[in-house]
Amino acid sequence: MGMQNNAVVIDTNWVLDAWVFADARAAALRQAVEAGRVRWLATDAMRAELARVLDYPAVARWLARRGMSAAEALAVFDALAQVLPAAPRAPILCRDADDQPFIDLAVQHGAALISHDAHITRLRRALSRLGVAVLRAWPPPAA
Repeated sequence: MGMQNNAVVIDTNWVLDAWVFADARAAALRQAVEAGRVRWLATDAMRAELARVLDYPAVARWLARRGMSAAEALAVFDALAQVLPAAPRAPILCRDADDQPFIDLAVQHGAALISHDAHITRLRRALSRLGVAVLRAWPPPAA
């Protein structure tokens, strides 16, 4: 269900958890992507959103605490994410326009969507009918 091609779309908060905040709950995902066991699909718009969020004062403080620059965090994205063209609009619309590109990309590629965003998790059942597993945790629970 959505994982047959090993592709994932990772929302910005999870990207921060895995590569900026070094959250233990995101460690398995970080390792899977870095080892190439999972293909992280993204778009230029997702990179732009990450760049914008890295400038938020709270995130900038975290970066400073870890001795990491926003440029280094973006370099991780550039090294690991497979950047694809923006996907066509999916038949499922999200209330939060910022989340829509993540949904569109996951639907186009049959990728799992990793998010704990309420706007996305609310669409879980509808997205599963389109072959997209919405995962709030990694690794996915065994089917």
